[in-house]
Amino acid sequence: MAEETPVTKNLEENEVWFRSRCEGCADIKLQPMLLGKGGSVHVLAIYVENTVPNLILEESVLGRMFIEMTDKTPGEVYQAVEANSLGLSEAEPLPTREEAMDAMLAGNLLLLVDGYNKGLKIGSKGYPSRSVDTTDTEKVLRGSNEGFTESVKTNTALIRKRIRSTDLKVEELTAGVRSNTRLVLVYMKELVYPEVLEQIRQGIDRFVIDGVLDSGIIEQLTEEDWVSPFPQFQTTERPDLAAMEVLDGRVVLLSDNSPVALLLPSAFQDFMNVTEDRYNRFEIASFERLIRYAAMVFSFLLSGTYLAVIGFHTMILPTNLILSFAESRQGVPFPSLLEVLFMELAFELIREAGIRMPGALSGTIGIVGGLIIGDAAVSANLVSPMAVVVVALSALSSFAIPNEECTSAFRLIKYGFILLGGLLGMYGIVLGLYLLFGHLARLTSFQIPYLMPFTGKGVAGYRDERDLLVRAPMRRMRYRPIYAVRSQRIRLRENQKVRGDRKHVCR
Repeated sequence: MAEETPVTKNLEENEVWFRSRCEGCADIKLQPMLLGKGGSVHVLAIYVENTVPNLILEESVLGRMFIEMTDKTPGEVYQAVEANSLGLSEAEPLPTREEAMDAMLAGNLLLLVDGYNKGLKIGSKGYPSRSVDTTDTEKVLRGSNEGFTESVKTNTALIRKRIRSTDLKVEELTAGVRSNTRLVLVYMKELVYPEVLEQIRQGIDRFVIDGVLDSGIIEQLTEEDWVSPFPQFQTTERPDLAAMEVLDGRVVLLSDNSPVALLLPSAFQDFMNVTEDRYNRFEIASFERLIRYAAMVFSFLLSGTYLAVIGFHTMILPTNLILSFAESRQGVPFPSLLEVLFMELAFELIREAGIRMPGALSGTIGIVGGLIIGDAAVSANLVSPMAVVVVALSALSSFAIPNEECTSAFRLIKYGFILLGGLLGMYGIVLGLYLLFGHLARLTSFQIPYLMPFTGKGVAGYRDERDLLVRAPMRRMRYRPIYAVRSQRIRLRENQKVRGDRKHVCR
């Protein structure tokens, strides 16, 4: 770590140091000013262009500050700066030049006063960012329509808006040697395991990187099993989901310049659940959850099982169905394995093209491309109609998985099951399932089994059995997940006072 340089009382020395560091940066303004009676106090204002409001406007806080200091003596100016008697909301004295430089580059105004040995950071509006809007990646059926933005301060405020308690802690970190990106950990102090917090801090400090431009870089550098295609950190752009998980004892990691928050730790079940599971009644929530799990199985297993059945195990199907399959394949010159691979890759190409196309054309390219390619391939006897149906159902099932990163993992392993089913039959499918479940059972997220709560029910103090494939009624979901400390597992209890009053009324 480089040795830090203190801010001196000599304004000229400080100005030379800052001007040398900011040489060639046309967007960084160094504005000399005079304060006090007769301009007796020299001041240097340093800021990034477009991050600080106009300093001369009387209606701005900074403008009023400079006007009020015009009639003060040098001693009164120093005293006002030191004691913050002007009541600036985010004024903070910084003792070193490096800290002052980082604060200025973060979008704040930096004031250097002649005769004062600290730089004064004054909070400002910061860098331009979009306003709070809805999120496109997580559709909202019920609940808040607000989504995270690229400003970490705004995102923190959106969580604080939902959890108005001082037990909600906000811890600031910095990552990136050159980007100096601000990271924020949001958690409930009484609920989170201290060991988990320490592991998260160590994971962030483990690597030294030039810049962190998105939370995805932190995700890839800190996950325990970086070879696995399965995500080990849940992502979200919804503040209500982040607040909900904080109340369950998890940690939210926010990165400046990124609207995507990381939820730590994470288990496989978290990627299959959605926020509406808590908001809707338990009957419909359980039904939709079962559909999502069934779609997850179809997304990676359907194509491989189809190849295994028609190629090796036709006896398990009814005779009429086998004859229908055989009739649909008449005239197709390719084996079933190549036929399915061709259609799978064609659908992947259509999917990728739809994502990269402009918004007005993305939906059109998916529908038109799928219809044209599927119909033309069947008409030309390149593929059978049944193969198109199987591949289309497999692709449709993948869209029902709520988390995009989890969907990508199943899209990849699907090709492994296609090869195993097409070459080894059902033996290959069973082998693939054995390897898949073995891999998932081995994964952990901050020492929590990845397949919780399907495994690990014997963990002491664990009582979360009511939120599995079927969601229990809300009044029966009394316990927090395993993420919360054991002494704080109860999250719902009946109000005994109200219960006693009700009995009294009944009498």
